[in-house]
Formats: sequence, structure tokens, C-alpha cells
Amino acid sequence: MRRGGLWVLFMVLAAAMAAAEEEKTAAAVEVKVGVVLNPNAFGKMGMACISMALSDFYASRSHYKTRVILKTVDSNGTVVDAAAAALDLIKKEEVQAIIGPATSMQASFVIDVGAKAHVPIISFSATRPSLTSHRSSFFFRAAQDDASQVKAIGSIVKAFKWRQVVPIYVDDMFGDGIIPYLIDALQNVNAHVPYQSIISPTATDDQIIGELYKLMTMQTRVFVVHMLPGLASRIFIKAKQIGMMNKGYVWIVTNSITNELDSINLSIFESMQGVIGIKTYIPRTQKLEAFEDSWRKRFLKYYPTIEHIPELDVFGLWAYDAAWALAIAVEEAGIGRLRYSPANVTALKMNSSNYLHNLGVNQNGVRLRDRLSNVTFDGLAGKFVLRNGQLESAVMEIVNVIGNGRRNVGFWSPESGLTRVLEGLGGGGGGLKSVIWPGDPGHRPKGWEVSTAERKLRVVVPVKDGFWEFVSIVHDAKTNTTKVSGYCIEVFKAVVEALPYAVGYELIPFHKTAAEPGGTYNDLVYQIYLGNFDALVGDLTIRANRSKYIDYTLPFAESGVSLVVPIKSVKNTNAWVFIQPLKGRLWSLTGGFFLIMALVVWVLEHRINEDFRGHPLNQICTSLWYSFSTMVFAHREITFNNWTRFVVIIWLFVVLIITQSYTASLASYLTVQDLKPAVTDIHQLQRNGEFIGHKVGSFIREILKSLEFDESQLRTYRTAEELHELLSKGSSNGGISAAMDEIPYIKLFLAKYCSQYTTTEPTYKADGFGFGFPIGSPLVSDISRAILEVTESDRMREIENAWFKKVRECSVSEASQLSSTRLSVDSFWALFVIVASVSAVCIICYMVKFLYDERGLWWYTNAPKRQRFHQVGRKFMDRDARAYRLQRRAFRNGVRVHPDHHPPAN
Repeated sequence: MRRGGLWVLFMVLAAAMAAAEEEKTAAAVEVKVGVVLNPNAFGKMGMACISMALSDFYASRSHYKTRVILKTVDSNGTVVDAAAAALDLIKKEEVQAIIGPATSMQASFVIDVGAKAHVPIISFSATRPSLTSHRSSFFFRAAQDDASQVKAIGSIVKAFKWRQVVPIYVDDMFGDGIIPYLIDALQNVNAHVPYQSIISPTATDDQIIGELYKLMTMQTRVFVVHMLPGLASRIFIKAKQIGMMNKGYVWIVTNSITNELDSINLSIFESMQGVIGIKTYIPRTQKLEAFEDSWRKRFLKYYPTIEHIPELDVFGLWAYDAAWALAIAVEEAGIGRLRYSPANVTALKMNSSNYLHNLGVNQNGVRLRDRLSNVTFDGLAGKFVLRNGQLESAVMEIVNVIGNGRRNVGFWSPESGLTRVLEGLGGGGGGLKSVIWPGDPGHRPKGWEVSTAERKLRVVVPVKDGFWEFVSIVHDAKTNTTKVSGYCIEVFKAVVEALPYAVGYELIPFHKTAAEPGGTYNDLVYQIYLGNFDALVGDLTIRANRSKYIDYTLPFAESGVSLVVPIKSVKNTNAWVFIQPLKGRLWSLTGGFFLIMALVVWVLEHRINEDFRGHPLNQICTSLWYSFSTMVFAHREITFNNWTRFVVIIWLFVVLIITQSYTASLASYLTVQDLKPAVTDIHQLQRNGEFIGHKVGSFIREILKSLEFDESQLRTYRTAEELHELLSKGSSNGGISAAMDEIPYIKLFLAKYCSQYTTTEPTYKADGFGFGFPIGSPLVSDISRAILEVTESDRMREIENAWFKKVRECSVSEASQLSSTRLSVDSFWALFVIVASVSAVCIICYMVKFLYDERGLWWYTNAPKRQRFHQVGRKFMDRDARAYRLQRRAFRNGVRVHPDHHPPAN
């Protein structure tokens, strides 16, 4: 009885609580919210998630004063039906907000309807970037737009160093909405979009295959696919059939496909092996895991008769969070004005046939819009925060399609870029994990290949009138064939042969007009920019202004710009030319050492050699005479001190080297200097108004104009012979005084006229000759590497010998160098250091011995210090009586005798 009584009591309490709950629910104000979705699998998933969100929301918030009541209308998957459904919900049901529609095309019109009636439109799947809140403050996108992933795609392209990308997208509002943003992102990472592949949503299999074959004829092998999964599946099946899922291809799919990979038929995965996908990252939470576990069971409550339960994806999570956010906003907005203001009567009469003018205005719309803008909570798809009416761009997950599923290979975030592991999940280095590419290669694809079509590279070459050693074009009228040869052509052929793959090409001479055989190099560069040719081969100088239109390879020949001038013979009649061989510092140093040597010899000889004694003036003159006479080896005084002899031997060796060098340099000044450039200063030509020449079509003209040469001072030439004729005439006879050209052309010119012309300053730097390709061409890097291989091999030497065998170096150094023949201290400093060191050692040794021998004068005496110094100095000036007997030269009757020897008396 006791147990039965407790059970009855429990049932009574439960019934009372249920009644109270029903009373609260009945007391809550019903707020009608419209839902515009198509009842397909996607629409049913969205509708189920919306209903689950409201059920979960109010289950824990029974005390709320509002209850969202859903009014569902079928959009039938068309823009017109979606717009009509929205109008009916506003006019007939007077809904406070509308969730949906599903597509961007449907949303474009519904947004305007909502703005007119002040009804917030909340879409969880319309991702076209242009559907932003600036069109209407009543539109909210509870999803990330498609543009949020383009930077992630750009980062992947940059990481693998691909230079060209072809987007493949569906031809509708959803497909083309992302393209401007994608192109900008690719340009920011220096990637080029050479072509855009547009697929109709109703395309047949034959049309898809035809477009894919067109892509196969291109060099680009990196494709970005943006469309819905149904059409994308057909694309990949056909790509697999024709061999576009093999080694070398790169396929990147946007999140419109990757987010719904779980709903794609498993048979499709076989055709998508190696595809890289951008996927919206959803953080794993307990709330999300619990929802996923109960998803199938709860879905069947809403659709018990459905055969195939759709897979839950990010759009379902966004739908759940959108309904949750709307329920919060409805409660916060209150229930003060849940009605529409009546339509304008005047407008109704004037526009009775216009259905839009019959709309009223939602009185609670502005408050609901403002509350919805500020809703923040942790949803199933992550943090729910609306910025400018849409979810913020967040982390993207990078996945790789392998087998029957996908494998995570990294993440992308606006803050960190590409990372292998998110920082919040333990950190990780930059870049991606290893990727399995189509065809399962072990290395990253280059992103391009030579076209599978038979079209060869169209290589344009210039038609030149001179300097045919570089590019020569000869047309044989009999056989109607054109032979293209020359140094640049042979280098290009060798470089192509060095490539690790075969590249077909045809050399096409460029004829600008019928009257003009070939245009300037700027004309040729522009032809490459226009896409009329695939490459430019010739003596093309790498210039910064041209790099805006083409990409250069590495240079295959060094270059530079110099001035070529006539040589004139000038006899040197300067009376002081004998001073020129030695520079001023060397003259001064040499004269100083003659004085030093005079002092050294006097110190070492004056106490024992009679020739260096006598009156002080006699001692000075004798010492100087002895020192300077060594310059011509005419010294006649005999030295007796061994220290003196050692110093003099070293000094005579130095004097011999200096005099011989002086003689050779003076001879050079009196002979070689007869030839000198006629012009040594280009600015002098400009000031004097003289004429200067340059090759036709060369960039040298721009340099001369930058040096402020007047247009009337510039003359052009085409061949080396024409240049010789102009220089021979000179400015006064209608020719030119000098010509500015690139060093390779000058070398060829001087090889023919070396005895008549030379080069002189100034010399301007140029980056050399290179080959030109369209901007972004993938051939540039491989051709550059092949150029390095060729230039470092014997093959380059063979080509140079074949075309420049007769070229001889003829520079201004062989004709005249006005300053290089002058001798300087730098050439003899070591000799002077040796002489100074030997002299110092000898003097020190001699003085030490002298002080030791006379130590009685300064050590063993009590005299004042000053007196001792005076005694030592006087002793140093006297004869050395203890040394070998003093000798002097005395000629008596032509016989040399000792000074103490007296001739016999008569």
C-alpha cells in the first residue's frame, strides 16, 4: 500500500508540472517565422536542423515569453517560386523573419522583398560574395561566403610555386561570384589566369568532354573547380576517362564540393583520387558530437518515411545556429509590435496591378534586425558572430581525397597562413603535410606540361640588317625556304636540347610591315604580350621596362654599353713629359730616401773616412753628392765601414729597379701615347652639339635622351660598315663623332676596324641577352636552368668559337691608357720598407758599439749629465783613433798614397 501511494503521488506531481508547463507555453506569444526551402535532401536536412534547434532552445528556456512558429513554403528550386513564396509569407502570414532561401540566385530577389517589408532574411547556404549586407541591412548570411577561401587557395598555389591556374566554374550566379576574388588572390601570389573554363549547369557529357579536351591542349595543369557536387562529380568522371587525373595534374576544389564530400556517392571517389579540397573547419565539441550521435534518430522523427537519410554537413550546422540565433533575437526584441502597418492606400490605387506595392511594413522588423546583429554564442559550427551581416572568415581545413574518404593535410587561417597543425591543437610548422597527387607521384607536380596537342611553340626572331653573327635570316627564293641561324639561335637550340623533355618549336621571322623588314625589340616584346607568339629569341637585352610585358630567362651572354670612338695620333711635345712616369708621391718618397741615405752614409763613415770629414759644409755636400750619385751609379768615394757597404748594396738594388721602371714608363709615354681616343668625354659631345650614333631600334636611344642629347644630334646605323662610314666622315661632314652601343656589337665592329677605333668611357651596365616568354610562362624556370647547364659546359665554348672566331679584343688599354702607365708608391713600397729597415738596424748597431766603446765618458764619471752628453757628442764628431788608419784620397804625381806617407825628398 505504501508503494502504491508513493506512485500515485508521483503521478499527480508529474501531471501538475506538465500542466504548469503547458500553461506557460500557452501563455508565450507565438512569433511566426517563414522558411523557404526546396523539399529535396538538402532542404529536408536544413528544415530538420532548424526544427531541432528550436526544440532544443525552448526545452531549456520554458520561461521565455516568445515561441518561434515555423511557416514552411516550398521554393520548388526556382527563383520565381522562391520570390512568390516570400511574398506570400509576408502578405498572408505576416511573418517576422524568413529563413532561406537555399541558393544565391533565389536569395538575390528575396533580399529586396525583405528590405521593402522590413523582414530580416536569414540564409545559411547563399554564399555568393556579392550578397552582402550593404545591399540591405535586413539580410543576414549565417554562413561564410565563397570569397573567404580564395586566400587559402592562393597560399596553396604559392607554397607549391605554381605560376598558372585555370578556374573551372558553373555558369550561374553562384559560380561566377567567386571569380573576381579568386583572380585577385592568385595575382597577389604572382600566379596568372590564362583561361577561365565555364561549364553550363545543363551541360551534356559531350560538352563537358569537349571542354576538358580544350584544357588538355594548354600547358597549364592546375585547375580550381567551383560548382555544386552534382556537376563536379560529372566533371571528375569524364576527366578520369580522358586521362586528366594522371600524373602531372593538380585539382583543387572549393568548399562547395568539399563540405559535402560525405554526401557524394562512393563510386565518385575513384575519379577524385589526389584532389585537394578547401573545407570549412568545424571545431570538435561535446555539443557537436552529441548532436551528430542523435542526428539520424531525430531526423527520422521529422521524416519517418524517408529512405535515404542525408549526411549532416556544415550547412545543416549553420541552419541549426541560424535558428538558434533567431530565437534569441526574437526574445530580446520583445512582443510589443508583432504586426504589419497597412499598405499605402494611394499606392494601392495607383499600382493595383503591382503586387509588391501591396506589401505592408513589419513594425517589429528594425528591432529584430538590431538584436540579430548583436547575437553571440557558441554554436554547433563554432563561434556565432555576425560582422556586417555575415559570419566572419575563419579557419579553413585542407584535405586530400584518398581512397573512399579524405585525409587532413593542414589548415589555413588569416593569421598564420598554411600550417600543418592548428596552434590551438599543439602548434605545427608552416606548409602542408605530404600530399598524394593524382597518379600517385612522389613529388609535387610542376603545374604545367608541354601541350599534348601537336601545336609547336611559336618562337619569333628579329629580322636584322646587320650584325648577322647574332641572328641571321636567309631566304632561298628557289626552294622558298628560310634559314634562321646565328649565335643566339644556336644557344637557344642547345638550351632546348638540354631540357629534360622534348619541346617542339618553330622559328618565325618577324616582319612588321612590307616596307620595314623587322620592327624594334619593343615591337617584338609587345607581340609576346598580346599572345601572338610563345617566345622571343635573339639578341634581346634584359631591360626593366620590358619586364612589365614579358618574363626573361637568365642571361646567356654578358652585356654592357660603351662608347666607340675614332683613334687619333697626337705627338707629345710637352717639355715636362719626363716628370709623367712617376706620380708625385713617388717622386717625393724617392727624393726623401736620397736625403736619408746621405745621412746614413755620413753617420757610418765620417769617423773613419777622410772623404766625409772636414768643414761641416764639405761634409754635407760630400754626403749628398754620394747619395744622389748612386742614381746613375757615379759615386767614387770609397767606404770603409762594413755597415755602410751593406746599406749601400741594398740601396743600389732599389735604385736600379726604380730607374729601369722609370725608363720603361717614359718610353711608353714617348711612343704608345701617340695614339689616343678622339673623344674622352661624352658630355663634351653633348655640349658641342656633335652627332652621336646608335643602332636602329636599340634601347641606346633612351639612354642618350636621358643624357640630354637633343633629337637632332642622334644618328642611326644598321650595319658595321654603315657605322664605319659615319665615324670616318665625322660630325663636320655629316657623320658622327662617336657611337654608343652594346659591348658584344662593339667587339664585332672592332674585329674589323681595330686599328682605327677604340672604346672609351662611360660604360653602362646591362643585364645581358636573355630569351623572352609571356608573363607567367612555366617554361622560364626550366629554360633558365638549362641555360646554366649550357653556359657551364664546353657546348657554349664551341658555339662562341663557331660564330666569333675572328673577334679580337681591341680595347683602349692597347691604344692608350693615360693614367695606367704612371708609376706609384704602391709598386715599390716593399723596397722602401726594406731599405729603411736595413738602415735603421745598421745605425742602431753602430751607435750601440760606439756608446759601449766610449762608456768611460758617460758611465764612469761624476760630471753633470749635460757635460757628459757634450763630451759624448764631441767624441762622436772626432776621428776614431782606434779604428783602422784613416785614409783619404791623395794624388801625388798620379799615385794614391796613405795620408801619413811622405814622398822622399829630392
